[in-house]
Amino acid sequence: MIMRDRSVALTPAEMEAGKKVLTEVLRGIDEKNHKRWRRVVNTWFELEEGEITTVDTRHPRSGPFHRFHMALEQAVFNGQERFRDFDRFRDWLKIGASHVEWVPGAKGGIVPLPKSISYAELEEQEMRELHEKMMEFLHGDHAAPYLWKHLDAEEAGTMMSSILSGFEK
Repeated sequence: MIMRDRSVALTPAEMEAGKKVLTEVLRGIDEKNHKRWRRVVNTWFELEEGEITTVDTRHPRSGPFHRFHMALEQAVFNGQERFRDFDRFRDWLKIGASHVEWVPGAKGGIVPLPKSISYAELEEQEMRELHEKMMEFLHGDHAAPYLWKHLDAEEAGTMMSSILSGFEK
């Protein structure tokens, strides 16, 4: 949410310079979007004292990075021996990476509820940060022994490292 601060006096030249930066340096990707963008910028400069507007921005996710991350999840899922259902595995991975909302549980305690990683819910930078947290979790002391319960911790760690080695940047 933003508002125009009328306590900042702008000369007509400063007002035009501001509009120029916002409409010529930053542009819509095509004429239709640019026309909409110019309208938005003009609306901002015309806001009255106390008038508020909302700005919603989205930074689209990278398709190649999304596919890279999904391949990582699939590779670990395919190599592990604990989960039969991919969605439950992904929930476990989200919880391990702390991508959760803490909510009251059925018996009064607080439990982690995994958050969505859909394109609509998670922008590119947030997805990259989550990917790093998932990698930290998978490289940590808990994940490998849990996924390969018949192996000792060192063997499970070696198994995890062999899978993750193809996903290190």
